[in-house]
Amino acid sequence: MGSKEIWDLYNEKRELTGRDQIRGEDIPQGYYHLVVHVWIRNSNGKFLISQRSADRPMHPLKWECVGGSVLKGEDSLVGALRETKEEVGLSLEPKDGKIVRSTIGRVVNGTKFSDIVDVWLFTYDGPVSLEAATTNEVAQSAWLDKEQIKELFDKGDFVDTLGYFFEEKQLGGK
Repeated sequence: MGSKEIWDLYNEKRELTGRDQIRGEDIPQGYYHLVVHVWIRNSNGKFLISQRSADRPMHPLKWECVGGSVLKGEDSLVGALRETKEEVGLSLEPKDGKIVRSTIGRVVNGTKFSDIVDVWLFTYDGPVSLEAATTNEVAQSAWLDKEQIKELFDKGDFVDTLGYFFEEKQLGGK
C-alpha cells in the first residue's frame, strides 16, 4: 500500500485550520474534512452512476455517484474533478459544474459525520470508458434516470447515505 491519504481540516465556518488529518484516524471534535459527491447528468436527463468494486471496504457492489474525500491542498472543485477521473475516467470541464448542495456535520441514519459535503452537478454528453479510470474502485457504470435510481435505492442496492438525491430539486429536475 502506498502513502497515507492526508486531508485538510476545516472549522464549522468552512475555514482551513492548518491542521492535517490522516485518513482512518478519528477526526477531532469541532473539525471537519471536505468530501465531494459528483452527480453527472446528460442532456437526456440521465445520471451516470457507478457500482463499487467487490473489494471496497464499505458498500461493496452498491451503486452510487462519483465521490470521495478532498485531499490536502485541493479545493472542492479540484477534488471533484480528480475523483471523477479516478473513478470513471472522465475529464470534466470546470465550467460544466456547480455546487447544488453543501452540508456540514451531517447526520445520516443516526450516524454523525465530521465532514463538509459539497454536492456537485456536472453536465456531460459523451462516452464513458472505465478503462480510462485511474483506480479500480468502480466495477461498472450506467446512465440511469431518477426512477431507475430510486428502484435501486428502494431495493437496497444504492449507497444509503445518498438519499438526499431524491429531495434535491436541482438533481432530480429535467
